[in-house]
Amino acid sequence: MSITSQLAKRFKEVLLKGKWIANTNFKEQLSDVTWEQATTKIDSLNTIAMLTFHIDYYIAGLVNVFEGGDLEIKDKFSFDLPPTESQEQWEALLNKLWSDSEKFTTLLEQMPDSKLDEVFVDEKYGTYLRNIDGMIEHSYYHLGQITLIKKMILS
Repeated sequence: MSITSQLAKRFKEVLLKGKWIANTNFKEQLSDVTWEQATTKIDSLNTIAMLTFHIDYYIAGLVNVFEGGDLEIKDKFSFDLPPTESQEQWEALLNKLWSDSEKFTTLLEQMPDSKLDEVFVDEKYGTYLRNIDGMIEHSYYHLGQITLIKKMILS
């Protein structure tokens, strides 16, 4: 199995369907969250909706680069979630995350292993491998937050 296929499998495990590392994934954790729960603010913590937007923001940004586009995302905008005021808006955010995650997985599976050592956009960002690994690790970090915030909301 190629390295990119292995990375795609790891990414898919944390976002869409897998339980190996955290015994859960984004899709499982978010499947029964209502928009009211997703937008519930607990102390100074980010909301579930905010964290969902944040992860998708980065996934979509990397997808754009994978497809030959520019790196257009900026950290300062990664939490700029538009108001989520209905179940439909929440479901649209989730559907975007699932769609972008599937696209990310497909593009990564199709990427030649040789691409992993190439510079990702600019030398200051490191290699493709560093950014893909970072996306997986970043996703697990926020999956943990979402899981804990969800438990707090439901208790």
